[in-house]
Amino acid sequence: MRWPTGLILAALTLATVSPVLAREPVHRTWEVAGVNREAQIWLPEKAAPDGAPVVFLFHGHGGNAAQIARAMPIPHLWPEAMVVCLQGLPTPGQLTDRDGKLNGWQAGPGDQGDRDLAFFDAVLATLRHDYAVDVRRIYATGHSNGGGFTYLLWAMRRDVFAAFAPSSAVAGRFARRLTPAPVLHLAGRNDELVKFAWQERMIAHLRELNACTGDGVRADGFVTRYASASRNFTATFIHDGGHQLPAAAAPAVVEFLRAQVRPE
Repeated sequence: MRWPTGLILAALTLATVSPVLAREPVHRTWEVAGVNREAQIWLPEKAAPDGAPVVFLFHGHGGNAAQIARAMPIPHLWPEAMVVCLQGLPTPGQLTDRDGKLNGWQAGPGDQGDRDLAFFDAVLATLRHDYAVDVRRIYATGHSNGGGFTYLLWAMRRDVFAAFAPSSAVAGRFARRLTPAPVLHLAGRNDELVKFAWQERMIAHLRELNACTGDGVRADGFVTRYASASRNFTATFIHDGGHQLPAAAAPAVVEFLRAQVRPE
């Protein structure tokens, strides 16, 4: 069983670039609150007039933009999309690296002065100004701390997004701020860092939030989908591994996200 296809996928059109765009990332920088921030942007492979879907992809604590793009090769699996990998800053971890020597993302509303929410806002404004973006097809996905930041974007910037795909993460204390939205939650049964029991509770909250009914229907691979009275497609990708992303994760995320379109 597969997800509905939605609208025909569109790509990016720019007067300042050639009709066929290189699939190497563009490196861009922003100054946000006096700090230089960086991101890698994979532009769509082909230009089209209707604007490109945009996928924001967030690395885990201690990771970086290039690393998460290798672990989740969405630019190669969805060539029509613009894929944006933001780079985090040294941040105290919630479960490891309490001294904050490694790169990561703010853990909740107000944490780190909301520096990463401000960074996201600046990047999104640039994308909408410089490129042709389909504002009905903007998505967020991320792993571990990046999955937590995906949940934070859901809580604080819901109106921007068509769907979310957090991996190995929970929303924690701000879960009550989430409002109904299409979601694919990825989790490993043997995750020793973000405990599977914690994620099971998160999934139960998502199913209640999205008014899901029944026990779910197993789809292809590791995906189970749940009927929703609110029309917010809800699914899980449960694998037998630990905290690492399995190879099958990225194709499942792409299939899920590309089928979701934010209503007018």
